[in-house]
Amino acid sequence: MELSTPFRVGLGYDSHRFESGRPLILGGIKIPDHPGLAGHSDGDAITHALIDAILGAVSLGNVGTHFPPTEERWKDADSTELLSNSVEVIDREGWMVVNVDLTVICESPQISLFAPEMKERLSDVLQVPLERISIKGKTNEGMGWIGESKGLAVHAVALLESR
Repeated sequence: MELSTPFRVGLGYDSHRFESGRPLILGGIKIPDHPGLAGHSDGDAITHALIDAILGAVSLGNVGTHFPPTEERWKDADSTELLSNSVEVIDREGWMVVNVDLTVICESPQISLFAPEMKERLSDVLQVPLERISIKGKTNEGMGWIGESKGLAVHAVALLESR
């Protein structure tokens, strides 16, 4: 017997190494004066983790399932467009995003400087009020590849509600 529940929670994760010569795009905005992230699309790890969280909440796969890096059409794609597409997918399945909580782990850039603009961009794409989006930065205290400033990682949690 399948139980019907009005809420679902999804967890997303993404990490990318820094790559010179690319713009750094996080949360749909360009971060100035910083190496970008390697990736098939624009490398926006915040958006990728968020896509994984919302799709995972309703058991619909992840970013790689819907936008495989083996397909040329996703090369250098704007990840906020991929997120918008993912919102349409969950909407067709009868779900909507209630709120999201994102943690970016990096030594630089300082996420708090850019979080308000990221929240505005993601609010538009997710179609949720600004106050339902949390973005925070944490350092890795100099430990591991993140601590050595070789890249960054993002954890995302999303709460979805049945329409």
